[in-house]
Amino acid sequence: MTSVLSRISGSAPTFSVEFFPPRDAVEEGVLWRSIRELEPFDPAYMSITYGAGGSNRDGTIRSIARVAQETTLVPMGHLTAVNHSVAELRNVIGHFAAVGVRNILALRGDPPGDVHGEWIPHPEGLTYAYELVELVRSLGDFCVGVSAFPYGHPRSPDLETDTKHLVRKFQAGADFAIAQLFHEADDFLRLRDRLAAAGVDAPVLPGIMPLTTPRTLHKTIELSGAPAPEWLLRRLEPLADDKQAFRAAGLDVSAELCERLLAEGVPNLHFYTFNRSKATRELITRLGLVPVRA
Repeated sequence: MTSVLSRISGSAPTFSVEFFPPRDAVEEGVLWRSIRELEPFDPAYMSITYGAGGSNRDGTIRSIARVAQETTLVPMGHLTAVNHSVAELRNVIGHFAAVGVRNILALRGDPPGDVHGEWIPHPEGLTYAYELVELVRSLGDFCVGVSAFPYGHPRSPDLETDTKHLVRKFQAGADFAIAQLFHEADDFLRLRDRLAAAGVDAPVLPGIMPLTTPRTLHKTIELSGAPAPEWLLRRLEPLADDKQAFRAAGLDVSAELCERLLAEGVPNLHFYTFNRSKATRELITRLGLVPVRA
């Protein structure tokens, strides 16, 4: 099975895409239409998320198995430690391996229900993400990714402490990290610099949500954990009642962010798709990331 690390280690920049498991047959149709629309663009890899507390664990495994077996895409499954014993985690990792998925994004995960609530480990489970990395690595030849936080994890008291926790995940065997959402390229680049100063040279990939609607703008602000810069709000908020104008300006902002990241040598752009493909296809075409066919 092709590893994510090998796919993002070439000389040319790449992109990847993230989906979430469908809740019903209608959503499954939307998901698979988007997957098929993006497949010809040859993303470096594609991933499917894993619900809080394992709420859509079976959906994740089923969907990622179908990707592995029916498409040319390189699949990566998400895995969290929330509400799982070590035995259950071993079972899920075994399921991934059995269906041909050898790339795993290892996340501690948020408390179910309230992401800001108290995190209580399973009595027979794991407490930290680095322990999950170690577990995955102990069970076979997997390529393992972890999460990174440009503004620091909400539970970290400061950036220095947050960096130490991230470094520990790499010391445990992580191959790469995907950064949570951020507003400006410098926010991400400072994260990369902190890791480099700590002696980590593994790839760190930016998470990008195309700004196509006021909802995606607000979601980016919420998930980043940081207020949006004034210039961004001044540029987009006046267009909130004009769908076409907002989408055009939002994609301009997203493209400018991506262009700066690529100019700084970022190897891969990781796009959150909301199980839709159009905005991502438009951006990668605009950025020149469409593969050249012989």
